[in-house]
Amino acid sequence: MFDTVEGKLSSILFGVPAVKGVQFGLGFDFVTSNASKVNDGYEMKDGKVSLISNNNGGVLGGISTGAPIVVSVAIKPTPSISREQKSVNLQTLENETLVINGRHDPCIVPRAVPVIESAVALGILDLMM
Repeated sequence: MFDTVEGKLSSILFGVPAVKGVQFGLGFDFVTSNASKVNDGYEMKDGKVSLISNNNGGVLGGISTGAPIVVSVAIKPTPSISREQKSVNLQTLENETLVINGRHDPCIVPRAVPVIESAVALGILDLMM
């Protein structure tokens, strides 16, 4: 149960700062679906067994199906924004307003995408070894 495709990739992805959620395929949309509509059926195509759909994101029973692995992550917004925020002064133990001056990153998306892709690639490589 610890070395499944989903387990390995989730573990690595949750190691990336700011990642708060990981889902494969339809992920949380499964809870509002019927099995008859989201099961990934099989068919013969060009002389090979192929999946009809990829609702499970390329993973069934913790094993890759050979279909593309579809994983999504939720990343929390950057907390260091220039807007005033409520905080506590740990020296005085009093409530205080925190104001961040200088460099702050309102959007980490341009850097997050290659980091997530690299984390998935490392996880897949680890599973292959």
